[in-house]
Amino acid sequence: MPVKRVLALALLLAGCGGKSVVREPGVKIASGTPVATREAPRPEGSVRIAVVTHGPASSKFWAIIRNGVEAASRTLDVLVDYRAPDVYSAQRMSELIDEAVASRPDGLVVSVPEPAVAPAIRRAVEAGVPVVSINSGASLYKKLGVLAHVGQLEDRAGLEAGRRLAKLGVRRALCVNQQIGNTGLDARCAGLARAMRAAGGSSRVVGVTDDAPGTPRRIAEAVAKDGATGVLCMNSVTGLAAAEALRGRRVEIGTFDLGPDVLRALEAGRIAFAVDQQPYLQGYLPIEMLAQRVRYGLFPAEGDVVATGPHFVTEADAPKAMELSRRSIR
Repeated sequence: MPVKRVLALALLLAGCGGKSVVREPGVKIASGTPVATREAPRPEGSVRIAVVTHGPASSKFWAIIRNGVEAASRTLDVLVDYRAPDVYSAQRMSELIDEAVASRPDGLVVSVPEPAVAPAIRRAVEAGVPVVSINSGASLYKKLGVLAHVGQLEDRAGLEAGRRLAKLGVRRALCVNQQIGNTGLDARCAGLARAMRAAGGSSRVVGVTDDAPGTPRRIAEAVAKDGATGVLCMNSVTGLAAAEALRGRRVEIGTFDLGPDVLRALEAGRIAFAVDQQPYLQGYLPIEMLAQRVRYGLFPAEGDVVATGPHFVTEADAPKAMELSRRSIR
């Protein structure tokens, strides 16, 4: 239909009392693609928020966060530009933050996996961009001028997970960490160590590459070397690797994060519990918070952590969570 006819029809409907609904485009997801340095065009009155995270686009966990971002974008009519490095890189993430700030968004959502990205976040704050951090960064965000952090208090999550292992009789535990140096994961391992010491036991950190073929063997060898009776894994990939490696052994396994495979392992009793930090909310809530701030000047108490976890899922809870997990909500 020619453009003039479309416009004429729209005007006729408006004149007859018809309703015209206009929705903004949804989320634009990119994996490290450069953006223009000038301000991007936007419909009049729209809110535009940039999101930069350290999680690669291929990650099932970060897909849940992106799903939350996209849902908030649709519900609140917000334009969102989501970017992440193809492979984890603090340097590339810093470059993406600078590029996002150069496009002059109304707000910025960013994860803080390590201090190396702090200078880029400070530059965003100094440029006058309101920033909310998510996921990693609960111990760093206040120093950077970030308005609030949406995520899990990682040291508390590790402590509570360690206490659960201790109640199951574990006194020698391994913390399986696929990204040593990530402040959030390191805090989880520190929390586990506190729980083990309080129970009269001990723990050790084992570094792995989560998706490497040799990871199950490395976990099994570390368990044998330490005589460990418990393992706490920092993500669902290593949790499943531990379940494979330790099948048939009397070793209690806890893991962070969900997924259909983890939930099936919970149902089968191969994993004792999983820690749900509710990543969907980590994507949804900061978009809502910044949109309300831009439109109405409303914002929760600045400087606070909006805690999305830890929540624990066990064998009894697994069936309830399965359907939501298939839909990338849990």
